[in-house]
Amino acid sequence: MPLRAALWDLDDTLFDYTGSDRAGVLRHLRTEGLLATYGGEEAALERWRAAMETEFARFLAGEVGYLDHRRGRTRRFLGAPLSDTEADAWFGRYLAHYQASWTLFPDSAPALAALAPFVRQAVLSNAATANQERKLAALGIRTHFEAVFCADELGHAKPAAEAFNAACQALGLTPGEVVHIGDKLDIDALGARDAGLTAVWLDRAGTGEEPPTGVHRIASLAELPELLRGVIGFGAPSTIR
Repeated sequence: MPLRAALWDLDDTLFDYTGSDRAGVLRHLRTEGLLATYGGEEAALERWRAAMETEFARFLAGEVGYLDHRRGRTRRFLGAPLSDTEADAWFGRYLAHYQASWTLFPDSAPALAALAPFVRQAVLSNAATANQERKLAALGIRTHFEAVFCADELGHAKPAAEAFNAACQALGLTPGEVVHIGDKLDIDALGARDAGLTAVWLDRAGTGEEPPTGVHRIASLAELPELLRGVIGFGAPSTIR
């Protein structure tokens, strides 16, 4: 069955979330005078990542809302029982530094442009809709996508098949007509494969790991048009560099 749509993960696939977050939180902690308090750059970053992963998992499980997950990240990182107002203010100051650091990966815009003549494109993200819409607009790539599907509005998060299937249904397509591209092997690639989509795992870390059956591995988005050419009728090799 020919592919008619590309469903993109956003964070750490098109958008350099890890790099932007690292730069933003370090700027924030320097401004707040907290780097030494939490053991220097690498120790503070590891504490920040651990707080994020714990609280985001609670959000995905439906235990807390998106705003409360941010408050939880702040309290867990600082190790302090802040009020909602105090947590919101602290996280807001971090956000200003983080958003000033937002950047796309160099291969993102060329890949979106290369696929545009051949398939419809949309985003499927586990983050909040308002946040991802703002990010896409700020990064200058919102116009590439006819829709942005996020866990808070879908009621399901990847890797649940319901998340992928809801996005396909909203596009008026079957899972077999959609390819999903994402950086997480378990959440993105295996979730998409198991939901019946064509699954592309973007292994930016270059692990070289052999992908599971039914998963296509690429190390850069420059490889994507070549990978999909035979499926969606690309007439020429990739020109992305």
